[in-house]
Amino acid sequence: MKPLMNEYHNLAPLTTTGRRFVLTAGTVFTASLVFAGCSRLLGTTSTTEGEDIIKVGVTGIVSEDILKFVNKNLLQQEKLKIEVVKFNDWIQPNTALRDKFIDANFFQHKPFMNNAIKELKINLVALNTIYLNTLGLFSKKFKSVNEIPQNATVTIANDVINNDRGLRLLAANGLIKLKENAKEFVTQRDIAANPKSLKIKEVEGVQVVRAINDVDFIVSSAQTVALAGIEPHSMGQETAKDKKYALALVTLQGRENEAKIQKLNKLLVHPSVKDFINKEYKGRLIPVW
Repeated sequence: MKPLMNEYHNLAPLTTTGRRFVLTAGTVFTASLVFAGCSRLLGTTSTTEGEDIIKVGVTGIVSEDILKFVNKNLLQQEKLKIEVVKFNDWIQPNTALRDKFIDANFFQHKPFMNNAIKELKINLVALNTIYLNTLGLFSKKFKSVNEIPQNATVTIANDVINNDRGLRLLAANGLIKLKENAKEFVTQRDIAANPKSLKIKEVEGVQVVRAINDVDFIVSSAQTVALAGIEPHSMGQETAKDKKYALALVTLQGRENEAKIQKLNKLLVHPSVKDFINKEYKGRLIPVW
């Protein structure tokens, strides 16, 4: 792994194109975790007298838009303002917590966080889990799993967690069978049966959706497919029972009881946030509280 960056001075704004294709760690993310700086969301730092600021790191537009909604609709009486800090990779939101550049981040699910704790040796704690960015089976050729032919090719992410998640979704839809004694994170070596002789191609997470024209189907998040301009009709997808992959508000251990962090934590599970997610994302994202 490359040396971790301790500086956060390169605050170059994201382009519109970059904004569409920056993904969250709760969906499909690249295994080659490339460092790329961060940018602050302009216009969120002005405060009124007595108002506190909480800095929250994000990597994708969904979490950013949810925080914008909370900022605009729920914080008027709370003496609190959210400053969104946008990152272009999936390491810096956690190292920025370690260095106290930000107060919390909102981009990862618990399996990703637990792996980051081991890899980065940072004591992190997950607070409320907010939404599941559902993973599904998407194709431009087929409308149902039953139509998938023998020797079909499927593309999935190659990172540890989303590779496991993708293979388990293939198994849940009867396309493969996994060994009963499989370890925590499965790989293709844990496939016990492959009745359709699927050819499973593994690529970096950001490349999965781009492969949809070259393979029979892909395993991707519905929101990522929609952002790529493809109608997200899934042949089989995760449900709210897959809550362990829901994105959570995360902070450093020892900071979880700070007033401003707890205030935001509670507001993220406000009924109006659930209504916003359901209306805005139409089932592509599922509130899990």
